[in-house]
Amino acid sequence: MARRKIGQERFLFLDGAKQTELDKLDALVYWSEIDGSMADISCSSKGEEGWPPLCLFKAVLLARWYDLSDVKLAEALDDRASFRRFCGFARHEPTPERTAFVRFRKALAERSLGECLFDIITGQLRRHHVSIRQGTLIDATIIASASRQDKEARFIKHKGKQAIHGYKAHVASDETTDLVEKVRVTPANVNDGKAGCDVVPDKPGQVYADSAYRGPHFREAVEDRGGVARVVQLGVWARDEATAKNKLREINRPIHRVRGRIEKIFGTWKRSYGMRSMAHRGLAKATLQVQLCAIAYNLKRSLNLLRAVAS
Repeated sequence: MARRKIGQERFLFLDGAKQTELDKLDALVYWSEIDGSMADISCSSKGEEGWPPLCLFKAVLLARWYDLSDVKLAEALDDRASFRRFCGFARHEPTPERTAFVRFRKALAERSLGECLFDIITGQLRRHHVSIRQGTLIDATIIASASRQDKEARFIKHKGKQAIHGYKAHVASDETTDLVEKVRVTPANVNDGKAGCDVVPDKPGQVYADSAYRGPHFREAVEDRGGVARVVQLGVWARDEATAKNKLREINRPIHRVRGRIEKIFGTWKRSYGMRSMAHRGLAKATLQVQLCAIAYNLKRSLNLLRAVAS
């Protein structure tokens, strides 16, 4: 397949350039491994050479970090030196138009490459952090669909709240580093405990989850992977109501204290990474959007952890 060659004069671009956070993020990953996993992607329009997949992948990460639409991403990539350098473009080279990003995401979704890319990058980032996993936090967040016409999304309604048409992102994160370990996306009406079984990592340690995950299926999934389930309880046996409340408070307080930290991840995604709603219709594209968001979040989180160690 014919591909454009970019960055031929990149060494001129680097002379005297001030290092930015994007340069530090770029240094965290062995990009050749990522490039190899996308070797069969062309994403070219008819009669044109295709853009290198790696530069497009880096571009869609920029879109997540800066909450940019495809149009704004194309404009920023053409204009901002730090964006060009991160994606591998020389100073005066042309950059992709917005339709290139549309074709690229479609190719990733059709090949289900989002999970592969997430696993590769998360595995690389783990090697930067020498720590023994003490526990895992598991929870789900609801993300509104791009349109009510999205036939693969579903409605969900919690007591006292307005019904939402969308998807659920089921997430497992490391208790020590707050890095996202696994993600799965389902229609919003899928039970948390059922989907949560699929995001329990191997050797998870103590697994903290809210009351939606109580029940034998989730507990067995945790134990099968060598972990211990620490799930918020709704009831206990006691002589009277006051004693029952005190027992529940003693059981649940330490679980809430640890489990609640995963809410900060969801808050960051929705506040800063454009995850207030899905950008595209369909489960495959929704899954890819969440996976790209998780990759972008893990990269930023890893950089912050390394800074904390260095300081």
